[in-house]
Amino acid sequence: MYDTDVLIVGSGPAGSSAALMLSTYGIDNLVITKYRWLADTPRAHYKNQRTMEVFRDLNVAGEILAKASPKEIMGNVVFCTSLVGDELGRLPYGANRPQRQSDYSLASPAEHCDLPQNLLEPILLSNAAERGSHVRFDTEFLRLDQDEHGVTAHVLDRLKRERYVIRAKYLIGADGGNSLVAEQIGLPMEGHMGLAGSISIILQADLSHLVAHRPGYLWWVMQPGANVGGIGMGLLRMVRPWNEWQIVWGYDMSAGEPDVSEIDAVGIARQLIGDDSVDITIRSVSTWTVNQKYATKYSQGRVFCMGDAVHRHPPSNGLGSNTSIQDSYNLAWKMAMVLKGQASDRLLSTYDQERAPIGKQIVERANRSIEQFGGIFSVLGLDANLDAEQMRANMSVLKEASAAGVEKRRMLREAIELKSYEFATQGVELNQRYESDAVCPDGTAQPAWQRDPELYYQASSRPGARLPHAWLDRQGTQVSSLDVVGKGRFTLLTGLNGQIWLEAAKRLSEELNIEIAAHVIGPGHALQDLYGDWADVAEVPEDGCLLVRPDAFVAWRKADSAAAVDSLRTALCEVLGRDSKEQGDRDGLIRSGDERASAARPDMAMTE
Repeated sequence: MYDTDVLIVGSGPAGSSAALMLSTYGIDNLVITKYRWLADTPRAHYKNQRTMEVFRDLNVAGEILAKASPKEIMGNVVFCTSLVGDELGRLPYGANRPQRQSDYSLASPAEHCDLPQNLLEPILLSNAAERGSHVRFDTEFLRLDQDEHGVTAHVLDRLKRERYVIRAKYLIGADGGNSLVAEQIGLPMEGHMGLAGSISIILQADLSHLVAHRPGYLWWVMQPGANVGGIGMGLLRMVRPWNEWQIVWGYDMSAGEPDVSEIDAVGIARQLIGDDSVDITIRSVSTWTVNQKYATKYSQGRVFCMGDAVHRHPPSNGLGSNTSIQDSYNLAWKMAMVLKGQASDRLLSTYDQERAPIGKQIVERANRSIEQFGGIFSVLGLDANLDAEQMRANMSVLKEASAAGVEKRRMLREAIELKSYEFATQGVELNQRYESDAVCPDGTAQPAWQRDPELYYQASSRPGARLPHAWLDRQGTQVSSLDVVGKGRFTLLTGLNGQIWLEAAKRLSEELNIEIAAHVIGPGHALQDLYGDWADVAEVPEDGCLLVRPDAFVAWRKADSAAAVDSLRTALCEVLGRDSKEQGDRDGLIRSGDERASAARPDMAMTE
């Protein structure tokens, strides 16, 4: 007897998005959180292009964009002595840099934006609940037991102070950086926690007169002598334009956690802003730690972890919630197909194979971004071993009409440019390449990177890559190739000479009991390549095809239409972990329950 198909522990970006995806795919799920509500502080905020593509697929992008600050408002990353003081340099954020605008627009139909976590989570969880998810607040996870058939979670109702159990077929641990789920299933971890301490102040202050005319949503203030750490550097982050802000600075953990009163917080804010006439209301003061730790394995048995539970790092690069949501996107379709009896449980093992390398990459990238501030400090002569007067004197050389001034200004420009690896890493966000049992190699080598793979996206339709974006015409409406795929189903894309693939997709939809949306792209069909974009990125002839997974990653491609049915069957069965000779026999597959097996069959699709 099961209470739900999937129990999700945690309601943050990972847990809420997992619930939304599973409900969208028709899977029963229950979210529990020990808190009485969702995030009460801004926390994560940057939403990259890949995450916005996921939200497009889930039909929630409109709600998010309606509340988000667009990229134009995000403006620049600013280095200064205060909001009213000297500006030392600026770096446009991502696509706001003219030289990078085309990189971003060519890569995706979606634009990055800024939406604080306390505004994002209600959108995700309310849509999840509307689509069928159940949510229990004030419900604390205590421990779990699992067997070959399911997971039993022991929980505490914090209102009634009563303990009870929840039985599920699978459990998802999305319970944050101190994950009890990850600890209990013994996930192997590498790295360290608590490398440094940080203090965060959330405040209300109308700073429109200081910043609205020169948008910047990250203001790095270099102010020797300010009460914000050894060198006087603090971050002023725009939470909502232009009246809600966050201040962050580091502290020495060996000296203990600082006691910052409301009066202290107001004083620090006034220092960094530089305008004592501004009315300031402090909303909260909290501390957190800089971590560098990642799991090398994300699951054990029927328990899967995601988000901060498996990758713990500083907020540099804005990779936290984005990677968490993309973890969910990778796992949800696989879990749905296993529960519906469409795939074997071997498919679930590919979650580890695909996402653990990404987690390691983003943890290391975020921590390198912190290290790369060292160049700016060095050029400016900021050193905690120096007194404030000496550091200010070192900075003043920037204003000198001298050889030393010329050299310092040149070095500072180079040091700021290096921060592109934090604020314009489109490659880190989009260049993910999966190698797993859910990807069928086509015998081609991984293409060599033409430009820096951290800074620049490089389109590829090679199996394991995200489907390239191309603008298509659909009966008079412009749509992206990424809008054609997804929706929890496989998609097959072919050209005018590959119409045999439509019949192959239809036959195998029925034979394997899965939904395959098949499309011909060409004149006379619903999808046309009027701009020629698709021809540039498809990388297969018109009689070949691309098989795209529900998460918009290419599962398989073929350069011709020979043996269409047999080759497509082999590829699908390999991805789904099924015996290619079964031809519709579903014996041995994980079922959603005997009483639901017949109801698990989706509508089939063959589309032109």
